[in-house]
Amino acid sequence: MSTGIEPTAPPAGDTSEATTENKAPTEGCPGAPEAPPRYSLRRDVSFPAVLAGLIAVIVSYSGPLVVVLAAARAGHLDEAHTASWVWAVSIGSGLTCLFLSWRTRMPVITAWSTPGVALLMTNLGDYPYAQAIGAFLISAAAIAVIGYSGLFGRLMRAVPTGVVNAMLAGILFSFGVSIFTELKTSPAIVLSAFIAFFAMKRLSVRWAVPVALLAGAGAALVTTRLDFALGGGGVLVRPVLTMPDFSLAALIGIAIPLAVVTLASQNAPGTAVLEGAGYTPDDRLLVGSTGAMSFLLAPFGSHAVNLAAITAAICTGPEAHPDPRRRYIAGMSCGIWYLLIGSCGGVLVLLFAGLPAALIAVVAGVALLGALQSSLTTALGEVGTRDAAVVTFLCTASGMSLFGIGSAFWGLLLGLLTHALLKTRLPRGDRKT
Repeated sequence: MSTGIEPTAPPAGDTSEATTENKAPTEGCPGAPEAPPRYSLRRDVSFPAVLAGLIAVIVSYSGPLVVVLAAARAGHLDEAHTASWVWAVSIGSGLTCLFLSWRTRMPVITAWSTPGVALLMTNLGDYPYAQAIGAFLISAAAIAVIGYSGLFGRLMRAVPTGVVNAMLAGILFSFGVSIFTELKTSPAIVLSAFIAFFAMKRLSVRWAVPVALLAGAGAALVTTRLDFALGGGGVLVRPVLTMPDFSLAALIGIAIPLAVVTLASQNAPGTAVLEGAGYTPDDRLLVGSTGAMSFLLAPFGSHAVNLAAITAAICTGPEAHPDPRRRYIAGMSCGIWYLLIGSCGGVLVLLFAGLPAALIAVVAGVALLGALQSSLTTALGEVGTRDAAVVTFLCTASGMSLFGIGSAFWGLLLGLLTHALLKTRLPRGDRKT
């Protein structure tokens, strides 16, 4: 079984080879080659790794879950369908964390696509929910095929990074703006969460969003009435199966942008985090498996399960375990916590449903500030694609809809068209002198 960890390279200039006259020392002797690692769950389990998995899940639920609930509100979903959505993405994330971490012996952290949810918040209400489910299925199938076939790396090189990031920045733009538009109605809540977020970010980035949520909730408790209705419905979620309906408008408006955003803005950086920690991830297995899991759970509301980046950094560093070969336990721990907490997704929905809309907006906004900043920096950082990126950003951020298709698709299309026009070589006689 491949460990996914880069083998140690021989010293520079060492070209010696073992021969029959000069046999390599036997295993266990000084200078002998390192034996293949033997893994044992009982031996490899450690408290720091289990804790790292728990912290990653807490960060996931305190920030990205708020974005899911905001999208559910925008799509006019009832409590049962919202709870099913939370259940589906939680179970999908938990199963893929468990399986992939065990299979690869790497701390593979998966989560739901937060930029994908941001996309849905802008256009989910424009389609019947059954058509959205159909779009989820198509998007998941495309990601699975692209992953298992090995097209992932080639596609990421073919599509200009600046254009894709500009589309993501346009999607996230409204979330950043909503922080300040809510100031007029709920200044105490917004300012409390906003100040707490940046104050905590100076000390710990990973805890900044949870602290902002707590600070905003405290301000809401003082200034308004929090309505937590925890009386009925039971603890465990009853998943709601929705039969898909397929339409061209939902295919173009949801499925294509969702697949592009998930691949480029989630799976690509998720792979990079693992590589940065010294692992050699198999993108065919990882991307293909998350796409397949998304496909299986799409009828229950899962829009996309993908490789995580921010929470993955929590589990891939030495804080999880000094030995990189034992950090896979953090990934398995993350999966178990996802399964346990996600099974009670109905309680989570009820808890967050009692929070004021202003608090949901500001927490979702600050949770996505990092992604917005990163996407804007990347989009405008490449001089060769800057014009195309600006066109993509403005079109996507406008929120326009044409022929029933949302702005994310049109932004991507017009950005690629702009890029093609600027990069097409003119005949020699038509060039400016």
